[in-house]
Amino acid sequence: MRWRRMCAAVTVSGLALGGCSNDPEPAASTTPAAGPATAAPAPAAGKLKLVEVAKADKPVGMALRTGDDTLYVIEQPGRVRAIRDGRLVSAPVLDLTGQVGSEGNEQGLLGLAFSPDGRYVYFDYTGKDGDTRVVEYPVAAGGSIDAGARREVLTQKQPFANHNGGQLAFGPDGFLYIGLGDGGSGGDPQGNGQNLGTWLGKILRIDPRGGSPYRVPASNPFVKKAGAKPEIWAYGLRNPWRFTFDSQTGDLWIGDVGQDAYEEVDFQPAGSAGGENYGWSAREGSHKFKSDKPVGKDPVFDYKLHEGNACSVIAGPVYHGSLLPGLAG
Repeated sequence: MRWRRMCAAVTVSGLALGGCSNDPEPAASTTPAAGPATAAPAPAAGKLKLVEVAKADKPVGMALRTGDDTLYVIEQPGRVRAIRDGRLVSAPVLDLTGQVGSEGNEQGLLGLAFSPDGRYVYFDYTGKDGDTRVVEYPVAAGGSIDAGARREVLTQKQPFANHNGGQLAFGPDGFLYIGLGDGGSGGDPQGNGQNLGTWLGKILRIDPRGGSPYRVPASNPFVKKAGAKPEIWAYGLRNPWRFTFDSQTGDLWIGDVGQDAYEEVDFQPAGSAGGENYGWSAREGSHKFKSDKPVGKDPVFDYKLHEGNACSVIAGPVYHGSLLPGLAG
């Protein structure tokens, strides 16, 4: 797969990614980001073009590290690559292909996140046994990763080979959020989405350095609920393949891949105490699936799969750039 960059100055998750426009840059918009119930203004005309930067083997995620201009890219088969000065470094930063199982289309090295101070990096991958693993490595000042310093943070047994989720992200609160699908197959046969006794079909929230192997924040919504996993932050998700925190507001946006009819975008406002139920598998998007009763929180947007050539929802960041003010928020 080829990497290309959009020639516009944008800010993604609080990180400025440079531009190549020769046109004068308009003044930055001071309008707050639009919430889910506010219609965004019509996009302003802009000049965009794609410029090839690098080629990678099935790139599925990327991240920047505090104090480091390197763009770190993960390849699904299990390699961590670096793009420096616009070029792909030939040797992998870390090669996990010996640990990663990537035979299935939705398996492999699926997520990465650097701790806010840049001292640790976390990976989410499918092991050779098909189970999900979240692991930690220390990062040296120059950005190198010691392959022998692996620490396992958590493991989730996977009953099927699909719906592995894989997203990792540190929230504005400094905690690590982990996305897990419902366990796979089709139609949530084990009922994991609505079951608080399993991590499957959930977003988890932990402090990875606060305990051994981690600490559960006391403010997590189900810490005191009998029978519930205390790590759970949100539930009722089918396959939250990607989610993102708005770099300016702290709002959480979730792209939840649908079953066979509807794709959905879910929203959690900054300051939420957690515990939201997004409805799967009682319903798919805002439509009934296994239940005729309204269950959980409505998505802010859903659309019919394959209608008008629409495909799976992938999710993405909220735009706070200045070259395209019509897209702000």
